[in-house]
This record gives sequence, structure tokens and C-alpha cells, in this order.
Amino acid sequence: MTIDPETIRPWLRLKSVSGVGNLIFRRLMDRFGEPAAVFAAPTPDLLTVEGITPRLAAAIRQRAGDDTFGQGEVDNAHRLDCHIVTQADHRYPALLLQIPDPPPYLYVLGDTAAFPVAVAVVGSRHATAYGLSTTRRLSSDLARQGVTVVSGLARGIDTAAHEGALQGGGHTVAVLGSGLAKIYPRENADLCRRIAEKGAVVSEFPLEAGPEAHHFPQRNRIISGMSLGTVVVEATRRSGSLITARMALEQNREIFAVPGSVNSYKSMGTHALIKEGAKLVTHVGDILEELPPIGIPPTGPSAPHSDRPPVAVALEGEEKVVFDALSPYPTHVDDLTRQVNIDPGRVVGILLTLELQGLVRQEAGKLFHRSDDACWASDQETNNR
Repeated sequence: MTIDPETIRPWLRLKSVSGVGNLIFRRLMDRFGEPAAVFAAPTPDLLTVEGITPRLAAAIRQRAGDDTFGQGEVDNAHRLDCHIVTQADHRYPALLLQIPDPPPYLYVLGDTAAFPVAVAVVGSRHATAYGLSTTRRLSSDLARQGVTVVSGLARGIDTAAHEGALQGGGHTVAVLGSGLAKIYPRENADLCRRIAEKGAVVSEFPLEAGPEAHHFPQRNRIISGMSLGTVVVEATRRSGSLITARMALEQNREIFAVPGSVNSYKSMGTHALIKEGAKLVTHVGDILEELPPIGIPPTGPSAPHSDRPPVAVALEGEEKVVFDALSPYPTHVDDLTRQVNIDPGRVVGILLTLELQGLVRQEAGKLFHRSDDACWASDQETNNR
């Protein structure tokens, strides 16, 4: 769908007026209906809107005559093959209109119109193997149940959420803290392209805006605002993901949290959320039962997916002892050796064998943990007992 400059430019023009933030913009729309009508309104009428001072009314009147303002942004959007979707457009996410300060418009790569049931999945940028594995599994299962997964394209949990949704054959939406011409982080540029093909990449920031620190809290309210609920997978006590959860609570949306190890500081934030009343999540059914009906009944613990490679977990002897001693959280080889009471050289050989089988991964510093697929397979074995 092409962008109509005559329709879009007044929105860009009004938003550019210093002092017209999202709240003032919304009040103006409630009073006048569209930006063109705001610019046509006499000063006394503008002053009837809460927050409009004589100085701000004068600034709006001054900007009214600048008909060509925003044409460069429109041209740039054409170049990037993205849309500028205003609040008056049917493609604007309906849930987002319900928050107190929705962006007047969104820059969109892809399509946001066809995904009415969405859940946010967020968490730490520095995630553990357990967090990444759990995120991919939950996001894949949500996608298979027809739920769109919303996240922020950041490293760690966000990336795993988008990848899981795509692996599940479903839709996902990435909300950026930068403009669409400045994809961040750069290593996710290809993922961004794949997301746009199966969902949307959106931003409220101008196309050339960089990933400024103050953009991300603003971005977080859109992630939660587009979603019926927010799932926090891993978060420290001071994680930005807790900001998203707080915003979801303020927006009267559901809050979910995935428990982690009591010894992992990266799950301290999620455990705090659970103590405060967030719903504890162990499988996708815990999320689906809190959502409105979407045509598919909630399932129990995830069933095996045919597109996952087979992973052998039927181990015996010392291999089983070493594997059972590992967890999704990295363990140093010396600590593991003391735990299993097996000769150190033998432990290293077993770890190499398990790594070749795809059951174990090694991180820098001689740290070992179960692989994502081994964690998933182990979960299935437990669920099926």
C-alpha cells in the first residue's frame, strides 16, 4: 500500500510542533478529529483543549502554513518500502489505541493488521541457555496456537522470542527503540527482514533516529500496549523487562513470569514478579487460559514438534551421571568433576562425547550446560512420565 503524502504530512507536521507530545496530540484528535482540522482551527478553539497554552497555540498556528513539511520523511519511507500508519488507519494496532499515550503514528515494515491476539515475550539481553531454550519453546508454542509474539529485537530473550515464533510457523512483531533505517542491534538485520515477512517491524521514532537510551522505556510501553499480556522469562531486579511488566500492569494487561533457578540472579526479577502476583508459567497453557478464546483450546505441556531434530537422552553409566549433573545454567568443569566424583580426564572426554551428540554446549571459560534441544527433550521426558 502506497503512502499518500497529503494524508500523512499533516500528522508529521503536528507531531513536530515543540510541546505537542502524545497526550496533547490525542486530546487534539479527540477535539478536532484530524490534524488538518487542528491547523484550520482558530486560536480560541485551540485554547479550549487541556494543556494548550497561548504559546503552544501560536506554535501550532505557525506550523499550519508549512504544507511541505514531512515530505522528506515520506520519501524516505517510500525508499525503505515501509508504511506510516496513523491512528486513523485500520492497520493501527487496536490494543495500542487503548493506552493513555499511543503514538500518533507508527512506521511499519510488514503488516500489523491481521494479528489481533498478541502476547509480549521479553527478558534479559544476557540470557542463560535455560532462558533462551524456554523462550524459544514458549514462543514457538504460542505461534502454533495462533498467538502473535511481540518483543523488542534486543539480544538475548527478545531475539529468542522472535526466532521461536518464526520456527513455530507463526507471526511476530518487533518493536524498535530506533528508526527503521537504523536497525539495532545490527546483527539482527536479517532477523528483522524475516520478521517483516511474517509479521511486522514497527517504531514510533523517525526513520533515521538512532538507538538512544531514552528511547527504550518508550519502546517498552508499545510492546506491552500491543499485547494482551506480557511474559517475562528472565530478568534481574533492575532489568528493563520489569519496566515493560510495570507498564503492562498500568495498561491493565496480564502479567506472566517464568520461574528460574533460586540460585540464578538473572531470575530474581521474575521471582519478584511472581511474589507480587504475576502468573507463574511453566508451559503455554498457563498463558492461553488467561487469553480470550482464539479458536484453539489451551494445551498442556508442549507436545513434541516434528520440525525439531531428534535428540537422544537415553544415556547410561557415567555419561548419564555427567549429563544429569548438568543444567541449563553453565557449570565450570572443575565444579562438575567434584560433583560427579569421576576422574577429571574422564569427565572431559564424556563432555566432548555429549557435545558431539548435541546434548551439551561449552561456553568460554570451561563452562558447560545442556544444549537448548537437550533441555527441551529433557522437559518432554519429564512431562511424559
